[in-house]
Amino acid sequence: MSPDGNPELRSAGPPPCAQGVLTDMSALVSDRLDAHFPRYEAHDPAVPVWDLTAGERGCLHRFFDTWPISPSGRYAAVFRTPFEDRLPSAGDMGHVLVIDLEEGGRRVVAETRGWEPQMGCNLNWGADDHTLIFNDLDVETWTPQIVRLNWSSGARATVPGGVYHVSPDGRYAAAASMDRMCRTQRGYGVVVPEDRIGRNIGAPEDDGLFITDLETMDRRLVFSLRDAAAAIPELRDAPLEPWEIYGFHVKWSPDGQRLIFTIRRFPVDQPERFDLNSKRGLLRFDVLTLRPDGTDVHDAVPAPRWEHGGHHINWYPDSRQLSMNLGGFGQGLRFVRVDYDGTDLRPIFDDVMGSGHPSIHPDGRHLISDTYAHEETSYGDGSIPLRWIDLQTGAEQAIVRMHSKVEPQNHGALRVDPHPIVDRSGHWVAFNGVADNTRHVFLADLRPLLDERATQ
Repeated sequence: MSPDGNPELRSAGPPPCAQGVLTDMSALVSDRLDAHFPRYEAHDPAVPVWDLTAGERGCLHRFFDTWPISPSGRYAAVFRTPFEDRLPSAGDMGHVLVIDLEEGGRRVVAETRGWEPQMGCNLNWGADDHTLIFNDLDVETWTPQIVRLNWSSGARATVPGGVYHVSPDGRYAAAASMDRMCRTQRGYGVVVPEDRIGRNIGAPEDDGLFITDLETMDRRLVFSLRDAAAAIPELRDAPLEPWEIYGFHVKWSPDGQRLIFTIRRFPVDQPERFDLNSKRGLLRFDVLTLRPDGTDVHDAVPAPRWEHGGHHINWYPDSRQLSMNLGGFGQGLRFVRVDYDGTDLRPIFDDVMGSGHPSIHPDGRHLISDTYAHEETSYGDGSIPLRWIDLQTGAEQAIVRMHSKVEPQNHGALRVDPHPIVDRSGHWVAFNGVADNTRHVFLADLRPLLDERATQ
């Protein structure tokens, strides 16, 4: 048994083929999962679903662009929160767990103070089955840290900086300033004391998109917020001092050739700095795309496009298109697509409501998304569906129904978003959910749905 009382986890040695973060998990078979993980059977799921964190509390995987399972398919990595009924304070400790999907063992492999409740410590796999990348915090200086951990050997490299998303080959970590993300929204960055959080009056030249080479641990600013302002039509020829401007989401394209960089801004004289999402028009969004060297910049979804609401942009599997939820195409949100350069923005469907965190399935035929509990596509009782939608016909199926709230919930950032993410093969989807009034990480086998389509 491991020190935390769980079945001991053994390292399997280097994987035969480390293909990057999103890998083909076809070698993972249902009977192997059944031997170690209980099935989730509430509400009669349309596909087999396993609870990978049964017996744990407060576990989550990162986001709907980050596959939580190692390059060979052998291990899952999840973050475990120390509590679920309040927001973290600076210095609160969480844990990184590694789970053996073949033998069922698990163990805590790291502690971290660099986390928030929506994304945990932004835990990503590196280039192989032994390398984990995540955030920590130096509590003596309150400086965010990026960690490269070999969980098998315990070898650890830590330098100032941060990680939001790791490139598909596991070589580079990209991030905005993790300690300043709370200036526009709680839940996603690293918590430091309020008096240590910098303010970006205007568009600073020393803040923006940072990339860390995970081999050398060298970090550099590749695209500043001043560069970003020059690429945003509303700011290009306007005074910047009336705005506070921050970087937020950073997402590598599946081929690693481009990034999404979300820029958020609000008026300097706005007294409510921490929760402006409910006050439409005060918080302005621009979604830029660019190359990793900071060139070929496009404002793919400029701020005026967001005035009727929207959220959660993501890359298509082809690395050239983007998907998201966006208003302005009828009542409520729609799933939309746009080219990386901002051209051809249009609804994917005219009559299908958008919701949650949408992604295009690798087969190019389906869209998968979750739903917020407050959206019309939820069940109204705190439970939500994983939506499986045929892109050709618009036909929709709820493949899993899952609760998305741990009680008591005293802040919106404590919600439990499923963040469904499909592996490269398209056969498996991982997601968060609630069972026994705590967060769990689940894995579902999509092959019955794909086999069903193949026989039609």
